[in-house]
Amino acid sequence: MNGGTQIKKDALYKNRTALTAKIKEGFLSVIPIVIIVMVFSLTVVPLSSDLILSFLIGAGLVILGMGLFSLGAEVAMTPIGNRIGTFLTKSKSIILILVVSFGLGFAVTLAEPDLQVLAATTPHIDFTVLLLTVGAGVGIFLVISMLRIITGIRLRWVLLVFYAVIFILAAFTEKNFLGVGFDSGGVTTGPMTVPFILALGVGVSTIRSDSRAESDSFGLIALCSIGPIIAVLLLGMFYKNGAVAGGDALKSWEHTVAIGSSYIKAIPTYIAETSLALSPIAVIFVLFQLFALKLPKRSFLKITLGVLYTFVGLVLFLTGVHVGFASLGEVLGKSVAEGGKVLLFILALLLGWFIVAAEPAVVVLEKQIEDVSSGAIPGKAVKLSLSVAIAAAMGLSVLRVLLGISILWFLVPGYTIALILAFFVPDVYTAIAFDSGGVASGPMTATFMLRFIIGVTQAAGGNILQDAFGMVAMVAMTPLISVQVMGLIYGRVKKKAKVPAIKEPELDQNVIELWIENKSDIDRNSDDERDG
Repeated sequence: MNGGTQIKKDALYKNRTALTAKIKEGFLSVIPIVIIVMVFSLTVVPLSSDLILSFLIGAGLVILGMGLFSLGAEVAMTPIGNRIGTFLTKSKSIILILVVSFGLGFAVTLAEPDLQVLAATTPHIDFTVLLLTVGAGVGIFLVISMLRIITGIRLRWVLLVFYAVIFILAAFTEKNFLGVGFDSGGVTTGPMTVPFILALGVGVSTIRSDSRAESDSFGLIALCSIGPIIAVLLLGMFYKNGAVAGGDALKSWEHTVAIGSSYIKAIPTYIAETSLALSPIAVIFVLFQLFALKLPKRSFLKITLGVLYTFVGLVLFLTGVHVGFASLGEVLGKSVAEGGKVLLFILALLLGWFIVAAEPAVVVLEKQIEDVSSGAIPGKAVKLSLSVAIAAAMGLSVLRVLLGISILWFLVPGYTIALILAFFVPDVYTAIAFDSGGVASGPMTATFMLRFIIGVTQAAGGNILQDAFGMVAMVAMTPLISVQVMGLIYGRVKKKAKVPAIKEPELDQNVIELWIENKSDIDRNSDDERDG
């Protein structure tokens, strides 16, 4: 009796500890933006008190929402992906693997919070149409990724071919779809999508027994980022919508009760949207549970609780973003742009620098690159490289808006450099680099930063669709170069120091832990099954 009570207390303590850690990660991601906004609003950029108060309330909801969502993704989404990936591997049915990969890729993408924010921000494409288009793109390219793993085709050649296709399509598609298309590739690789995709890739790679099989399980995020770009560019050739491009109406409140009412009225809307987004994942999991997985009761209930965490977290996150962050981001961008170009560039560079430095996933990336390089590349160098890259991306985004330059003048040279570097660095660095674009373009990029650039575009009198959208793509592109440059430097350091080469599978095992935090998580899941 006492033993059972102690076990329950221990489990409750672990859940509280995990939630506290996740909320802390969310706090570290959001607090740099809050500090910068408050400093600028109290010194050089006058902002109304109602906007600031709503922003602070929204920041609290975003922090809590990110914490709950991240915990739910860890407790439920990653185990679901792992178990389905294991089942598919055991089945050894190529057709089943491809069909399930498409279904999971499509379903999980619809629930990605960054994508929902982008779809709600895009004025000329219907919300549901954009979600379905991007989901189909991820699903199709997850199938292509699985085929690449099974056949063993080198990642660099696949990337080269499909990016050539992207830029050919970009030459013929409607201009208003260029920025949205490239941004959609950056926002789909978020905390919901990544665990599923990597879990499936690692499982499917075990079908092959050669030494490169495990290495080929990486780069999936890179390929799944390509799918949405191609899908949206194709949509631009056929989709017709007469909506006038423009930002959403800026919110203002007369008193505190009006602010509270705005949040309360928004919650039912996002409950409905989140329910619709998560329902395909829930249906797929229940079907696998009934006919294939047959998990013990304890494991099933644990995953169900994780789905509930995900649901509540996503509702809070979306509410905080749309009510608290959107209007202030636009007003801040517009006010700073009207105040002077120097101040605008300083703020853009600061936001880019501190956002990536505080991103929790970047901290994990630092550790993994340190492990891969046997300490030759220190974590501080990784953080510095990424901070410089994202700050540069924000500065270039502002420059593009002020000069009215097409996004292609930046992306074509950038991706060309990244693809050329892929032929001079080890494959593992290419995979990490192209996957890291999704790490850098985290939730705050698709929410606050995009609205900030929209405000700058309004002040400059530019076209929002052609000038503002594409900012997320810039943030996702720059790490491709910086991480591969580090790989190139490490290669030279290794030669000079005559460091013995590390076997490729060992390198890749380290990369696995970028998204599956540690092996003990998997071991605990196995213990749950035995206890059940």
